[in-house]
Amino acid sequence: MIERLFRVSERGSTVGRELRGGLITFVTMSYIIVLNPLILGSVAPDAPGAKPDALGHVLAIPQVAAVTALVAGVMTLLFGLVANYPFAIAAGLGINTLLAVTIAPLMSWPEVMGLVVVDGLIIVLLAASGFRTAVFNAVPPELKAAIAVGIGLFIAFIGLVDAGFVRRIADAAGTTVPVGLGIDNSIASWPTFVFVIGLLVTGLLVARGVRAGILIGVVITTVIAIIVEAIVHVGASAGTNPKGWALSVPELPHSVFSPPDLSLVGAVSFGAFVHLDLLTVVLLVFTLVLANFFDAMGTMTGLGQQAGVVGKDGQLPGVGRALIVEGMGAVAGGAASASSNTVFVESASGIAEGARTGLANVLTGVLFLLAMFFTPLYSVVPIEAAAPALVVVGALLMRQITQIDFAEFRVALPAFLTIVVMPFTYSIANGIGAGFISYVVLAAATGRGRSVHPLMWVVAVAFVGYFAVGPLEALFRG
Repeated sequence: MIERLFRVSERGSTVGRELRGGLITFVTMSYIIVLNPLILGSVAPDAPGAKPDALGHVLAIPQVAAVTALVAGVMTLLFGLVANYPFAIAAGLGINTLLAVTIAPLMSWPEVMGLVVVDGLIIVLLAASGFRTAVFNAVPPELKAAIAVGIGLFIAFIGLVDAGFVRRIADAAGTTVPVGLGIDNSIASWPTFVFVIGLLVTGLLVARGVRAGILIGVVITTVIAIIVEAIVHVGASAGTNPKGWALSVPELPHSVFSPPDLSLVGAVSFGAFVHLDLLTVVLLVFTLVLANFFDAMGTMTGLGQQAGVVGKDGQLPGVGRALIVEGMGAVAGGAASASSNTVFVESASGIAEGARTGLANVLTGVLFLLAMFFTPLYSVVPIEAAAPALVVVGALLMRQITQIDFAEFRVALPAFLTIVVMPFTYSIANGIGAGFISYVVLAAATGRGRSVHPLMWVVAVAFVGYFAVGPLEALFRG
């Protein structure tokens, strides 16, 4: 039955590899259950870092954690069963920050999530009509390779930042460097030291071809973290201790079971279209749609390349189904107040462990659903112990840079911009936009405009609007 559903052997995998891959994917992305509530939720409206909406209301952190795990579990399972790819789905980073910082102050939280639902419905319609698939297939091979490489740098950068190895430097007189090494150009903290040890251990295991090397690396690093915390008592960062653990403190839990609060499911309103300026609402939805549309497309391109499931024609088989299900992640995330859910780039860690089919997603999805009830147990793994896996996977994805002909500058510049803009702006969609626009412009300027697929022109123009949404809004209002 497993073979009939997932075609495991046909893709050169085994059940064991799929389960290992599903487990490591969950381990490397389970931090979203802790991080998403911290971005969207608050303890109280007047608490430090609170994100109140226009009415002064906030989302409760325990409730956001529960729905984050719920939607991630359901959508990851659905994607694995329908699309049969090991691409896990969870609340997308970037979109949740946009909701909390930019959109929530303009309306109520239910109305914010109503916009996310509308965004998701538009994405699903675009995918069902075949337009999203057509755009996916119109991207030239060089840019697809660049997207994969850019994603590699992006997730490596995420890992380095999460571990505190790379830190943002506060504005200070005489300082123009935006980021630096650790604290005052030194590792300077036990959590970052644990990350460095974990990176070396994981890298050694992968270099020696050890089966489940990445998973073993995460386990070893977690054990080291628990020992270090027991001896040194580093404590949590909590925004005041820069040398503390970023999200969860690696301690043996006092309890294992914690019942979830799912009261946010269905707390959605579409009132923003009634009492807010229509232009503002339309521009907000446009921004959400474009970010979701290409963030997921870029991630799936990179993951498909890494998994070796891209066909000889350079296309991902069954991508239409995959894009429809992925679009449903935004609908489900909005309906449950978990923010838009999309394919997670950390799935690359499971693929690196050998996952090639949706069977890996089944295990990842089940673990997310179980995580709703066992929050104290999974929170034992600190983000600093999972970060080495992201850096190692980033290095693996970099190998696809050999598919880009950098001798041809017409191709080299768009590929380069695609690669570097992703980590520099912390956005896959931004990297794709920079690459698409420059590719079309250089092709036209060198007399090769007719060789560019018409949809590439359409998308490039759309990205111009995406990047210029602020000036355009001011122009229309002017």
